[in-house]
This record gives sequence, structure tokens and C-alpha cells, in this order.
Amino acid sequence: MPGLMLAISLTLTACDGSSGGSPSGQGLTSSAGSVTIGLVEQQLGNPFFGAILEAAKARAEKNGAKVITANSKTAGDSDTQVTAIQDMINRKVKGIVVDPANATALVSVITQARKAGILVVAVNTETQPADAVDATFETDNLEAGRLIGSWAKATLGGQAHVALLDYDLSDKTSKARHDGFLAGFGITEESPEVSGEKQTDASVDGGQTAMENLLQAHKDINVVYAINEPMAQGAYAAAKAQGVAEKIIFTGIDGSCSGVKAVQAGQIGATVAQFPTRMGEMAVDAILAYAKEGTKPSGITNSGTVLVTEKPVDGINSEDVAWGLENCWGQQ
Repeated sequence: MPGLMLAISLTLTACDGSSGGSPSGQGLTSSAGSVTIGLVEQQLGNPFFGAILEAAKARAEKNGAKVITANSKTAGDSDTQVTAIQDMINRKVKGIVVDPANATALVSVITQARKAGILVVAVNTETQPADAVDATFETDNLEAGRLIGSWAKATLGGQAHVALLDYDLSDKTSKARHDGFLAGFGITEESPEVSGEKQTDASVDGGQTAMENLLQAHKDINVVYAINEPMAQGAYAAAKAQGVAEKIIFTGIDGSCSGVKAVQAGQIGATVAQFPTRMGEMAVDAILAYAKEGTKPSGITNSGTVLVTEKPVDGINSEDVAWGLENCWGQQ
């Protein structure tokens, strides 16, 4: 989400007063420089999206570029993003960084921008098709899921009773993390090791409610996969209230500072860090290179996945909590 996402707390502080692009450029802000770059994010109430935007804006301004920013107002709000991109086309920006609220809804306006000679790169979320933009910089969420699944399997070392706490599996990020976990753990959705699966809004409350319901039917759950850290923290709270938390391995994905602290506190056994700041910087660097040299990026670039745990296992590379706190995003 992710990171996800969406209206969920996936993770993932607004950069300045540039909330919400709107018609005729309302809600857009700019700063001085010779090259103009447009930044179109999702809703900034989600700190993950805020981290991407802040990093991209800082990178652009450090290199003397003008910046125009906009963000969607709610989860899936592609209309605001379309309007913002149209405004940026009219204002003849050199490049646009976009985190699509909808994978397909922006394709037409992105095509318009590219026909106008504007480099368009996506961050965090691929467009559909992926080559609708010049390049994408995002987390390899399948690998993130595989890492956490492999770690959970090696850590358990015995009979598994797995609870899957997901977001909507029609969401690309959610599905990739889900599939990656299953592959890393060496099971499928139909495997007898899977005790149950719940889809919620991927929040702390959602994780707690889902875990309460699963524990009512499956007292023997000993591994919890959660699509993100808030959901894992909610699941831990539910298990602790029932006195069974100590027998369960809790996992998450995101690398937020609050999530890494949950690993430090022993609430989450491990998480996989992703790097929203790096995504934003890589995207802006690509536009700056295009502006300076005419070189265009292409394809999908993984911005990184790192397992963070205080319980390393042989054969799986990981970093400890101290490293995680030095490299996390969001409020410390």
C-alpha cells in the first residue's frame, strides 16, 4: 500500500498547503525554478502518500525545479487527478509524477500528456496497462509478501494454522502481497494450514475485529499474515485480550515507524519495509535526467523491500529494529 492504498491507514503528512487539485488549478501550488514538474498524489491524510510527495517535492526543489502539486480527495478519486493532470498539460510542465487513484481511469489523460511531450512516471501503483506511463517506480509487493511468508514459515518450524488478514484482493497491491505470502510460506488458499481469511479496510480496528472473529472459530491459530502493520497491530490486540498472543507469530508489511516500533515491542514478529521516500526521489531524478539529457526511463523499477525483525533466521536476509528505525517513514 499500500503501500496500499486508499483510505486505509496502511500505512502510509501532508507536504504543504497543496491539498486536492481542482478545476482551473485551484488547490495547486508552485515554487520557483527553471523546469516545472507536476506531482499528483493520492490523499495526503495517508502518511505513506505524504512521504512520497514530500520527498519528490524536496528533490525537485533542491535541483532548482518548479513544482506543482495536487492530490486526490478520497480513495479512488481519479476525477481530481485527471483535472490536475489536464491543468499541468496546459501549464506545459516537463514531467509528471503520478500515484494513480485508479489504475485505468488516468490512461486517457496520461496519453494526452505524453503526446504533448511530457514525461509521465508512476509511483507506488502501476497504471493498467503498465506502459501507459513512461516508467514506474514501486515496491515489489509480491517479493514483500514472499519475504514475510518465508520468515514466518522458518520461524514457526512446526504445524501451521494460518490466519490471512487481507484488504480487497481485487486491489493489485493487496493481491500481490497475499500471493507472495502464500508462496513464501509454501501453501495455497486451499491448503489445510489456512484456518481462515478475512478482508477488511486494513486498519487497526479492522484487524482487531477480523482476528476476534477468526479466534472464535479457530483457537489454534499460530501465524497471522496481515497486509499491513496497522492490521497486524489490531490482530495482536485481539489475541492479547484473549490471552493467546504469545503463541502466535504476527507479520506485517510497510516499514512505517509505528510498525517498526511494534516489532521492537514484540507485537509484530517481523515486517517488510518499503521506501516511499525513495520512490519519490527516483521518479523526480528520472524527470530531471530527461530535462537535462533527453533520456527517458522505461519499465518497472523496484524501490526496495527489506525484512525487519529481531528474530533473524538462516537463509533470509534481514535487518534489525535499529536499522528499521533509521530507515522508517511516518511519525517517529
